[in-house]
Formats: sequence, structure tokens, C-alpha cells
Amino acid sequence: MASQDWFDKDFYKVLGVDKGVSAADLKKTYRKLARQYHPDSNPGDAKAEAKFKEISEAYAVLNDPEQREEYDQIRAMGSGARFSAPGAGGGGGFDDVFSRFGQQRGSASAPGGGFEDFFSMFDQQGGGFGSGRFGQTTGGYRGFGGPQRGADVTARTTLDFVTAAKGETITLQGEDGVPFKVKIPAGVADGQKIRLRGRGRPSPDGGENGDIVVTVAVRPHPVFSREGLNLRLTVPVTFTEAALGATIEVPTLGGEPVRLRVAPGTPSGRVLRVKGRGIHSSKGTGDLLAEVQVAVPQHLSDEAREALERFHALEPKENPRADLMAKARQ
Repeated sequence: MASQDWFDKDFYKVLGVDKGVSAADLKKTYRKLARQYHPDSNPGDAKAEAKFKEISEAYAVLNDPEQREEYDQIRAMGSGARFSAPGAGGGGGFDDVFSRFGQQRGSASAPGGGFEDFFSMFDQQGGGFGSGRFGQTTGGYRGFGGPQRGADVTARTTLDFVTAAKGETITLQGEDGVPFKVKIPAGVADGQKIRLRGRGRPSPDGGENGDIVVTVAVRPHPVFSREGLNLRLTVPVTFTEAALGATIEVPTLGGEPVRLRVAPGTPSGRVLRVKGRGIHSSKGTGDLLAEVQVAVPQHLSDEAREALERFHALEPKENPRADLMAKARQ
């Protein structure tokens, strides 16, 4: 910030607060404005980014009691003052400002006071403004100034398939050893991260808390698998059920079985759909997909074998692999 800005900028007005605002209300106001104008919330918006820099700069000064006192003193004594170029009409410029500053902080010519005290705010580190002083960034939002955000706390949990599908509140322990409760939403998927905002480590300088980030692993189910919000399973049927047709029962996840009609001549691999019996989540509800698989009997009685041989003699003589062979020669 150029020197003249110390007199020109009204940080209280930038934040929309009174001069007597408390530290707690100042922080509350800053956090609200920071969320509103943060570049992550306004991608590509140059005006919002400029506003964010402005409010971060104002908060960095007013949140520090010593800086705020110095700022108030400078604003009070510099009201209406302007810097003038050397030799421009004599008088005015720096003289008007520093003469009054010297009256409050010691004579301008006295060792250890006046100009030295004033300039120490500008040049404690050889350019810019001194450590922790006016205009310095604190490593917060994207380096624009303002308080730093607290660090995130990470945790992992492994859920069974039903708990992940239905949702549940569980207790975990973070990497820092502190237990906490987390609500697992219905339909959480394997590898998904759940972010608990503001429940991580506190900021070192009055900024926002970090988050707790929980990574979820889901154990496989012996019957069901997921395809987005749909549940899928394989349903064995007998040869006669597939050939002649049948009504069969199919399990659902954590609920009562449903009855499905297998049409006559149903081949292996055909998928039967049950609407609304998949995963229920805030994003919607999936279906249950039952893939038919014809089960071949492993053991036949003499009577069953004779019956199949009679069927074989009567079945159509079409070769079911003829089309496959023709395509393979192409």
C-alpha cells in the first residue's frame, strides 16, 4: 500500500462496521464477507477478487489491537492531509502530517521518537510494511491477506454394504486421537469423502476452522453390487423355468423379497428390472436389476435323463452357434 492510502482508506467502511466494533463482531463480519467474495466462490470475477483483497487487508489491520490503535491515530491526525511533491509551494505535504505525529509520539527531532517511530511501521524489513504490520499477508486465503484457515483433520472408515446404502451415524477417531460423530448419508459409495465443515483444527490467527475429511470404504456384498444408484444381482433359474416361464422370488437389500415373472424362453443374461428397489439417496432412487442365469443340473436321475433324451430328439435341429461361426469368419 502506498503511504497516501493510510489516510485515504477507511477500513471500517470497507467492512461495514462502526469504529467501536468489538473483536468478536469484527471477526463475524469478516467471515461473512470472506465467504461471499472468496475467489473460489466467484471464479473469474475480478471485481469479487479485488473486493476480497480489500476486506482481507482491512481485517488484517483492525483485528490486530496494536495495528488498529496506530491506524486510528493516523486517520485522526491525517484527516484531510495530502502528500505533496518536494518543493511544491513549500509547507504542507509530509510536514503537516508528521508535525502532528511528533506532538503525540515525541519530537520529530528527538532521538528514538517522531519520524523514527513513524517510519518503523513502513520499513522494519527493508521495503513493504514490517512483519505483522500494515499490508502484510498472513498466508491466509490464496495469499491475499487475512487470517489463515485451520488445518483439516482426516479419518477413514470401512462400512458394510447395507450401512453404506441405508446411512447411519457412527463414531470415529481422527488422526489427532479425538473421537467425533459423523452422519453417513444414505447411498455413500466406496471411496467417497465426507467433509464435516468447520470441525477440524482451529485457525492460528482467528480465521475459520479446518474441516474433518472422512474417506469411506465399503465392503462387498455377497449378493448385491452397485451400478450408480442401481443394485444388481444374479438370479439362478432352472432350465424348465427359463423354457416354460415361471414366477420367482428375488431378494431385496434389507427388505422383503419381490416376485418377478420370467417369460417363457428367457435366456441367460436377460435383465429383469424392479423399479424403485435400488439405492435411496438425496440424489434419487435407483432400481433393482436381476440378471437371469440358467442353472444346469449337475446330477440327473435315470428318469430325468431319459426325459431329456426324449426332449433332445424332439427339439428343433437349429444350431444355436451357427450365427457365431458365420461372424467369426468375417
